[in-house]
Amino acid sequence: MHQTPSANGQANDSLARILAHAVEAADKPRHQIAREVGMHRETLLRVMRGERPIGLDEAACILVVCGAFPRASMILALTGQEDLACEWMRSEMGEFLEEFFSALPVHLERTLGRRIADLRPRWANGTSQLVARMLAKHIDDFANRDIAMSLPR
Repeated sequence: MHQTPSANGQANDSLARILAHAVEAADKPRHQIAREVGMHRETLLRVMRGERPIGLDEAACILVVCGAFPRASMILALTGQEDLACEWMRSEMGEFLEEFFSALPVHLERTLGRRIADLRPRWANGTSQLVARMLAKHIDDFANRDIAMSLPR
């Protein structure tokens, strides 16, 4: 898939914004982050301002050094969910998405096999809603079990 220069610029801007947030919220100074990433601190500042293009590998490295979950943060940012990327980058939700995004392709391949060819892109939104409802029910079931176990008999 070939991206146009404007799409590349938008992606770079999105990454720059979440990287700036990660660096600003990190519990270490910028110069230390730059050193750990292996870049000059002025280069890091240019990346954070979106003035220097950044590769996904460099962005992931910065996010890791800042204590964020890189795959989840970058996927959210690149899909237009920068606010959620910033909110979740250091949370259990970020960790959940990190694991989910890593595990999903393997489980789809294993479960669907040759039927993967039968999937339709238009089903994606409904499937994501179904997964969210299943997770909500799962959480409710756990909460109800915890409440039932704490009640006196």
